Amino acid sequence: MPGMPATPSPTRFAYLGPEGTFTEAALSRAITAPEGRRDPHPSVASALAAVRSGDADAAVVPLENSVEGSVPATMDGLVDGAPLVITREVFLEVAFVLAVRPGTTLADITSVASHPHALAQTAMRLAALLPGVDPLPATSTAAAAAAVAAGEVDAAVCAGIAATRYGLQSLADDVADHAGAVTRFVLVSRPAPLPARTGNDKTSLVAVVADRTGALLELLEEFAVRDISLTRIESRPTRQRLGVYSFSLDCEGHVADPRVGAALAALHRICDDVRFLGSYPRADGRQNRPVRPDSSDEAFAEAEGWLARVRAGDA
Repeated sequence: MPGMPATPSPTRFAYLGPEGTFTEAALSRAITAPEGRRDPHPSVASALAAVRSGDADAAVVPLENSVEGSVPATMDGLVDGAPLVITREVFLEVAFVLAVRPGTTLADITSVASHPHALAQTAMRLAALLPGVDPLPATSTAAAAAAVAAGEVDAAVCAGIAATRYGLQSLADDVADHAGAVTRFVLVSRPAPLPARTGNDKTSLVAVVADRTGALLELLEEFAVRDISLTRIESRPTRQRLGVYSFSLDCEGHVADPRVGAALAALHRICDDVRFLGSYPRADGRQNRPVRPDSSDEAFAEAEGWLARVRAGDA
């Protein structure tokens, strides 16, 4: 934010491993090739814990998929524990192969494993290719590939790079049920000066609303009255009791924008809890929606100036 000191660039990166995951590919897009140390972790929780403990400066984790929706481990991991903020997002088209040890045929396969999101995205193709074989969950697509290489399972649904890295061969390419699926990954770090405003930013947060009639409407109105567009909203249980939910959302704009800042301040007032998850450049190839003239930051500033003059007796 303006006037705040510059923050050193991250040099130690954690990511959902092992080597060969889509998350590693997203990390390669998020940072320049020779930059920093990259450490694979067995789970999203472990990667985020490395950042919180100071063992890593930043972590790349999957947040949502265009077919299967949000990744619960990441959603919950950003809410629980010490605060973390998103500083960048990366969108990666994901393509899956059915990988096996060399010499294995479809008839030889009695077990297949992958990350639950990958299994959900390939369920119909797997049922056609491997009828009667029940898929097994793994912590990541690359972990499934490693399990195949170790002889623990017969086949894995994974990225082509993982098949190559673990010495496997592909029996079937492009096994996704819906072509062109995209996963959104985020780079997160401990709280620090935020990325500068670009004019085409997103802001992410989680708000816990009270268990009362109209609570969600009150939350949404704070964005609507300021002409702020929401790009994502979903509910998650708070695990306290039934009827108490948190709402994870992304909106257009940067917290340094007066309208967005005012909306977040209002949520802090009306919600039971608000966790700010970051403001960062938008990376999905879209432009933020034009704002109505009467809802621009300039219009809000002019209105505040008018109110100040009224209060001072100068209107």
